[in-house]
Amino acid sequence: MRWTTLSVVVLLVVAGCSGGESSVPGAAPASAIDALLAKAPVAANLPAGSAMARIRERGELLIGGSLDAPLLSQQDPGTGELTGFDADLGKLLAKYVLGEPKTKLVISTSETREPLLANGTVDVVLQTYTITPQRAERVAFAGPYYSSGQAIAVRNGTDGIAKPADLSGHKVIAGANTPAIAAIKAAAPTAEIVEFGSDPECLTALRQGRGEAYVQDQALLIADAAQDEDLRLVGEPFTTDPYGIGIKHGDDQFKRFVDDWLREIQKSGLWQDVWRNSIGTVVTGEPPTPPAIGSAQGS
Repeated sequence: MRWTTLSVVVLLVVAGCSGGESSVPGAAPASAIDALLAKAPVAANLPAGSAMARIRERGELLIGGSLDAPLLSQQDPGTGELTGFDADLGKLLAKYVLGEPKTKLVISTSETREPLLANGTVDVVLQTYTITPQRAERVAFAGPYYSSGQAIAVRNGTDGIAKPADLSGHKVIAGANTPAIAAIKAAAPTAEIVEFGSDPECLTALRQGRGEAYVQDQALLIADAAQDEDLRLVGEPFTTDPYGIGIKHGDDQFKRFVDDWLREIQKSGLWQDVWRNSIGTVVTGEPPTPPAIGSAQGS
């Protein structure tokens, strides 16, 4: 199903009220998130009339994101809390602006997040939003805050797809309006691309045999594979995709504010702790070095 309306407001998240343990595989317990929030910074002296001041006056941060991206932004059915790397960064950003981690999630897709920012339905988009020069013509990007890359997933038993060039001549599933489209065309020009609106839709299509491979950000595919033993990743990422925090185009003041916050949590180690609590529950080793702020073209 594709989302045909611009937004669906679905969830209010307030730190420290979650109570029980998570029932989402790989998710950190609520107490771990609360510990990070307790030491998260709060901005002082917000400029009058700024986006930050308006958000503080409203009393909640409106975030475009997902409920169904394991390790990144997924709703725990047991507690109702959002868990994951993007979700927890959103709570920390809300704490920085408001003094408390009060957020409201607006479900967005790759096709709707830019309209949501443009019409002011959301303040930011935190949703594996790859920074590209083309998107930067319509969106202001803070960051990058994470670096991933396009990777290939297939069902167990699929033969003949071992590298990107092997996608040629095959039906390949990809998210609509995502960097996967250009990556597939560049690596395998004769591949037949089949587009769907969300990661769960793409996974369902792969299970149904509507494509022989699925190209998506590696971070998402790792999380998907952790929950589906019939899903297998093939090779390493074949692109570099810097994730940015989407902000309304032209609001340079808010972008600089979010960039300053990212630098602060990287320096203090909070960024690394968020990674350990989410992606680091599946990916072994120490947290990666965060990308330098402003290092991606378009940021």
